Formats: sequence, structure tokens, C-alpha cells
Amino acid sequence: MKKNILIVGGSGFLGFNLLLKFVNLKNFNIYSVSRNIPRKLKRLKKIKFIKADFTKYSSLVKKLEKINFDIVINFGGNIDHTNRLQTEKSHYKLCKNLVDFFKNKKIKLFLQAGSSLEYGKKKSPNKEIDKCRPNSIYGRSKLKSTEYLENSGLNFIVLRLYQIYGPHQKINRIIPLAIFNLKKFSYFESTSGIQQRDFIHVDDLISLITKIIKKKKIKSGIFNVGKGKAISVKKLLQKIEKNINFGKIYFGKLKMRKDEPKILVPSIKRIKKYYNWEPKINLEIGLRRTIKYYEKEISVGKYNS
Repeated sequence: MKKNILIVGGSGFLGFNLLLKFVNLKNFNIYSVSRNIPRKLKRLKKIKFIKADFTKYSSLVKKLEKINFDIVINFGGNIDHTNRLQTEKSHYKLCKNLVDFFKNKKIKLFLQAGSSLEYGKKKSPNKEIDKCRPNSIYGRSKLKSTEYLENSGLNFIVLRLYQIYGPHQKINRIIPLAIFNLKKFSYFESTSGIQQRDFIHVDDLISLITKIIKKKKIKSGIFNVGKGKAISVKKLLQKIEKNINFGKIYFGKLKMRKDEPKILVPSIKRIKKYYNWEPKINLEIGLRRTIKYYEKEISVGKYNS
């Protein structure tokens, strides 16, 4: 019998990439939840789409009460974290509603997208046993979700994600934003770029999730997900500039955020140990793939105002 998987946030960057890979999975029925269902999602004929706002518990119950799910993957949330109430609602309240609904049901796994910002300004490399002291609204909302899951009785996994990049990401993130500005305006203004980050291609994340859901015995808990190796933002942007070979990046034009840690990189020993996984896509290759995708999107006028 096929297993039912619920993907919350299927229209977002992570959710859509997951749907693209999961659409041809055998032995699984895939359901996707979004507040809106864009045309690009409707093209995925094998996916069952649900239009709903799960920050409202009544909406969640109405849409899900007649379906028995085996796996829940929560990629829901908003990407603009400036509004405190909206950020907490779309990250913590959404997760809480899902947990409250599923905690008395016999699901195999609740998989939650956590965040590296749950750690706060902890010294890197971050380890899952570290005490978290998040200093951002988003980080606190994600940590509250993690703690709620830990006390839910559900079989759960929280993947604490670092810098995920790749196709279909909105252009308000550092990599697509730099590509867009260099291609469209021939320049990009940045901070000094001294901050160091861990960048992992979205396909590596999808390969991990695929491996997890196919395992017969799942190890619950919190797992860092990244490459385990940091690169300065300056070096990253210089790689993009070199690959595009058009335009110029001006460093030091913007100020760093006050709550921004200088170095943010994980230890990934735990995910390697329990799931025999590590990222395989080299940064150079991942950037070339990503640049190629956005160059094509720009060439067809997708981002024209």
C-alpha cells in the first residue's frame, strides 16, 4: 500500500524543489499544502494540492481530517522576518497546529525544517548539544517549534538548515540577488563580506530527505544540515562574479546586521553517523548550475518589472 506524505509549504523554494523530486517517487502519494497554488505547481499532475492556511487550526482540521498520513514534512513559513507577529505565526503557530493535530495519530515521522539561527551567536562549529540562545525573531520562533516537537511524543526530526541555495529560490537571497543584479544592472553592492557561511545546494538536502523517508527505522532528534565548511561571503560573491564574467561587485557599501553572527558553520558528524549522508555537490558546480538557471529565467524576462 502506498504511503501518504504531506508537504506543507509546497510552493516555496524548499517545498517546490522537494515536489519536483518526489513527483515520481514510487510507493508514495504526495500531498502539497500552500496558501496559494501557483501555476508552476499545477503542472505537477501527480501531486494532490490543498489550498489552505494552516496557521488557522480549524482550516487544518477541515482539510486533513479525512486523510491518513504517514509522513509530514513542514517547510511552511514566510521569508520576510521583519514583522514579529507574522514571523511567529507562520513559523511557530503553524508548526504547533500541525503537531497538535498529528500527535495523537499514528504517523511514522514529522520532519521539521529548523534553522541554524536557533543557535544564536554561539561559537562555530555549532553542535546539536549546544545550548541555544537565538537573538532574532525568526531564530526564536524556530527554536520554540523545535522545543514543542521535543515534548510532543511524536517521532520527529528537526533538520537545522544552514545556507541552502539553488534553482527556484526568490531573488531576495544573497546568491540569486547577486546573479540578478550583475546580469541586469552590471553591479552589486555588498557588505564587506567578512562573514563566513556554510552553503549547501538544495539537491543535497533533497537527497537527505529522500534517504530519511525510505529508512525503515528512523532516528528521532535534531540534526545539523550543511557542508560542515564555511566560506566568506566575499569569496562566494567573487566566485559568482568570475563565473558570470559580467559586472562588478562593490564591497563595503552595506552595513552588516547587528544580530548577524560573523561565522556560522555546523558540525555535521551526527547526520553522517545516523543517516550515512554528506553533501556531494561541490560549491563551484552548484554555483554554475544555479547561475545557469537564473540566466535562463532572466533571458525570458521572468524578473522584468
